[in-house]
Amino acid sequence: FVGLKTVPPIDPFPKEHWNKRACALIGAFNGPIAEGQKLMAPLLEKLPAPLFNWMGEMPWTAINSLFDPFFPKGLQWYWKGDFVKALPDEAIDVHIANALKAPTPFCLMHLYPVDGAVRRVPKDATPWSARDASFSMVIAAISPDPKDAEALKAWGRAYWGAIHPFNLEGAYVNFLDADEAENRVELSYGDNYKRLASIKAKYDPNN
Repeated sequence: FVGLKTVPPIDPFPKEHWNKRACALIGAFNGPIAEGQKLMAPLLEKLPAPLFNWMGEMPWTAINSLFDPFFPKGLQWYWKGDFVKALPDEAIDVHIANALKAPTPFCLMHLYPVDGAVRRVPKDATPWSARDASFSMVIAAISPDPKDAEALKAWGRAYWGAIHPFNLEGAYVNFLDADEAENRVELSYGDNYKRLASIKAKYDPNN
């Protein structure tokens, strides 16, 4: 996936890059090392040289806990999300402009690809229907200081307000915060919402 982030001012990140705004490419391949290197090579060849490259073999448990040291329990979080169909140059400019205004080094934007097997399942096969999206976007405003709470909300809302016109109506529901518009959950499930709601009403009427 792609992330707009700030290089954390802590080890093991190279000190000369601390606090730099950066575009991160974070990926995984499940298979032989040689095959993974072959698949990643064109990506590394076509892009400018990275600030640092930590791609290499690691166990699943390491991948699954890769970010834990940087996001301990107790942080302030504010989320905004969207499904994204296309990423025109104008939208990229909006992303970069807003990412540069992040109020803390912890804030980020991630674009997770929606592809592969997801596209081979009919839209009405499960409640989740955004199978024609290209990405699931999250804007995460984060800080260890409770005093930053309002600044996090202001940045997250402004960023989302600027980029949302380029995106689809719904979002991955785990990326929706408590102050979303009333119909955002419905929009996130699209045409499958009514069926999901009827099943919920039958099997879990008391939530």
